[in-house]
Order: sequence, then C-alpha cells, then structure tokens
Amino acid sequence: MNLLQSDRPLIMGILNVTPDSFSDGGIYLDAESACRQARRMANEGADIIDIGGESTRPGSERVAAEEQMGRVIPVIEAVHAAMPDTIISIDTTLSAVAKTAIDAGATIINDISAGREDDQMFRFMAASCCPCILMHMQGAPGTMQDDPRYTDVVMEVRDFLLARARAAINAGIDKKNIILDPGIGFGKTRDHNLALMAGLKVFVDTGYPVLLGASRKRFMGSICEGARPDELVAATCATSVLGLLAGVKIFRVHDVKENRQALDVAWAIQQADKLS
Repeated sequence: MNLLQSDRPLIMGILNVTPDSFSDGGIYLDAESACRQARRMANEGADIIDIGGESTRPGSERVAAEEQMGRVIPVIEAVHAAMPDTIISIDTTLSAVAKTAIDAGATIINDISAGREDDQMFRFMAASCCPCILMHMQGAPGTMQDDPRYTDVVMEVRDFLLARARAAINAGIDKKNIILDPGIGFGKTRDHNLALMAGLKVFVDTGYPVLLGASRKRFMGSICEGARPDELVAATCATSVLGLLAGVKIFRVHDVKENRQALDVAWAIQQADKLS
C-alpha cells in the first residue's frame, strides 16, 4: 500500500459501530450515520477509517463474529460505495470478521490480540496480503486493568511485539505489511502508559511502522483533573506531537481535525529543521 510508504504522518479516524465503546459508543450504530462520520473524518484529514464492531474498553464483554459482522459490514459497504478511494481498516481479532470485511472493501486488518485470539488470523492475513496491525495487550479486555504488572514495561512490550512480528512472518505475512502498536491503555497503569509514551522511539527503532492509539485515554484524564474522554482533545494532540517527534507513523484518533492540525504544524517544523 503506497500510503504506508509516505513520509508524512498518517491519521486513522476511529469509527466505532458499537453501543458501548468508552468514548463514542452508541453514536454511529446505523450505516447512514456511520458513513456521514466517515466522510466527515476524511474531509478533516483522515487517511484511514478504522471500523470496529466490538468495544474493547476495560471491563467489556466479547462480541461474537456474527454480531460483529452484522454491525460492521453494512458500514464498510456504505463507506466503500460512497468513498471508493478511502482506505478502510477493520478492527477485529477474528479471522471470519476480517475476511468478510476485506471482501466488503476494507484493506487493513487491525488486531488488538496480535493474532493470539484466533489461530487462523495470521493465515488469513498472509493470504490477504493486507497491511496488518499487531497490538500489545496484557490480559483480555474484561480483566486487563485489574492488576497489570511489568518489570520493565517498555522492553517487555517491545519484546512481545517483536515476537509476534516474527510469528507473523513465519506464518507467511510479508514483513513490509506489519505495523506495531504498543497498546496504550490495554493492560497498563497510568505509569506504564507514561513510560510507553516516553519510550516510543524504542518501538520506532525496531524498523517497523508504529501506530499510536492514545486518543482520549483514561490515563490522561487522571492527569487533567479527571477530565471526561471527550474533554481530552488537546491532551490527545500533545501525545500525537510527541509521537511524531519519536518517529511514529500512524495516529489512531477520535478527533481528526484537531490532531491533523497539530501533526501538520509539527511535521512542517520538523521538515524545516531538517533543511536548516
């Protein structure tokens, strides 16, 4: 995918087709409203629209493949029909959902389990030849925040992701199609998340493109006097700029316009510095 070869930072707009996501659950449940939101995000500068039918917030219940497909496939088909040039990502851990989504028009697979939940996922990723995102998560969504522990969170997350990348390559996935995500907020305390943010360059130095998904996350609310998720737009922009400076490639966000502005200004400054 040529887009991933671009030097500029890429924005992945979040489109949750769920009743219970932590920040925007229940807002875009039908294909028409979801398609309007996808168009809005694309117009505001999103390079990718990430569509998911299962909330993975702390304490969430898992959603069966059939229900996920019932939620996401009409939306993917609608977005693909209305905006055929828009790059769509399917956010799922299940190969059956991924396959149906790819058939409907998605071209990226975003798996928060890094291929661990479904033993057919890597095989399908290899066959699809699509870019795939492998994320770190300690535990499962329902229990991941109960008592997450690490000795060295940055090195342990990096080693996990490199191991999953090797497993993916051994399963036939092209190395060029692998993107790593340290999994901010997935089985991590506030201090773990801050350490990962401070250590983003460690992940960039692996040589794989890195995705940062810090948008509206709870750890920032704990710093910002208990702000609600929808009040953390500026905080998210701060993480995006820090990620850009560390070399992060893709930024998965709810608020596209604000993060696009922050990244474009930081990118322009960074390029000017390279020329000086």
